[in-house]
Amino acid sequence: MDSTVIVIPDGEGAAPSKEKKKFDIRCQPIVSFLREKKSNRQSMKKVIHSIKVGVALVLVSLLYLLDPMYKQVGENAMWAIMTVVVIFEFFAGATLSKGLNRGIGTVLGGGLGCSAAAFAQAIGGIGRAIVVGIAVFIFGAAATYTRQVPNIKKKYDYGAIIFILTFNLVVVSGLRVEQVMELARDRLSTILMGFAICIFISLLVFPIWASDELHDSLVSRFEDLARSLEGFSEEYFENVNEKEKKSSVNFSSNCKSVLNSKTKDESLVNFARWEPWHGKFGFSYPWGKYLKIGEDLRDLATTILSLKGCLSSPTQSSKALRQSVKEPCEAIVSSLAWTLREVGESITKMRKCRSEEMIVPKLKSVRQELSLLLTPSTLGTNLETTDGLGFASLVYSLMEMIEKMEELAKEVEQLGELGGFHKNS
Repeated sequence: MDSTVIVIPDGEGAAPSKEKKKFDIRCQPIVSFLREKKSNRQSMKKVIHSIKVGVALVLVSLLYLLDPMYKQVGENAMWAIMTVVVIFEFFAGATLSKGLNRGIGTVLGGGLGCSAAAFAQAIGGIGRAIVVGIAVFIFGAAATYTRQVPNIKKKYDYGAIIFILTFNLVVVSGLRVEQVMELARDRLSTILMGFAICIFISLLVFPIWASDELHDSLVSRFEDLARSLEGFSEEYFENVNEKEKKSSVNFSSNCKSVLNSKTKDESLVNFARWEPWHGKFGFSYPWGKYLKIGEDLRDLATTILSLKGCLSSPTQSSKALRQSVKEPCEAIVSSLAWTLREVGESITKMRKCRSEEMIVPKLKSVRQELSLLLTPSTLGTNLETTDGLGFASLVYSLMEMIEKMEELAKEVEQLGELGGFHKNS
């Protein structure tokens, strides 16, 4: 005889949803405060940088304002001012990079320009113009070609530009060799003065490190992706009305911000490599690993963003099917979000990631739970219907996400080994 089982709620089913909404409402002011605090911190850095540039310009202007100094450098003082304006950047590593590039380009361009000018003077006559023309063509073309090499363009492009400029200014000038040498010496000395002022203020007065910005930016993306997963879960398993579609925008915007982080990462890594030993970052720190982890995070963001198709697909699962698998799926998404936060926290605290001990076993158990959701005992008659097809697409995306998280955890573990992260207490 067939029997019907009626499930009578015991009052506990509705409580977690209400409590969760209350918790979310209570947490909104905290989240807003943290975002505002982060924005204020960035604004304060901009103010500090502006003040530092102003102080540097005042100091370098003393070469003009004070008569004893002006008598020593003369009109060449403008090169010190130009150096401060051109090389003083927001991050200390960027300032150091442009300063060294400018110095190296000036020395090489000035030295080779003086040599070419001396050789042209020795020949004299019409041969002088021919030698100058050949030298300008050869060194200009060679330096321009060198700028197109990817590795040189990333680190030394500015130095190559300064080399071309200095070489042409020196070799094409119609001055005698003695005057060229004297002019190059005076200009180089004033450039070094401007460079010294920039480096002193940038590195020693409230320094703004590119390495800290890169570190914090990378860590924040783990939290962004974790919140994106939780946002998707809320939208997928709850009845979404018109007033609640705001969370969909946040769910997508967090992923898109991660996807658009490649250019920022590359520039910050380039600047961080120029910075001296400071704080928790020593020499030969594995900044290249940050690029690889950032790439893995962007791959993961792509997969999370693809889940949005499950919300608008014509083959999406029915509400009845969603409710039947809501509890296990929410537990799985919660585990994935926890994994992202745990891996991100290991980078924040510079603590070795326990991928083999804790992360990988956790993900394996999540994979097993996912595989159980596609069995006939769970889906019943929906297994071969449109509902089952839509839900299978969701499960496949989550499976793919787990694989990428395993790779991500291994990369973070390697970062801990190369970066000298401390062991877990």
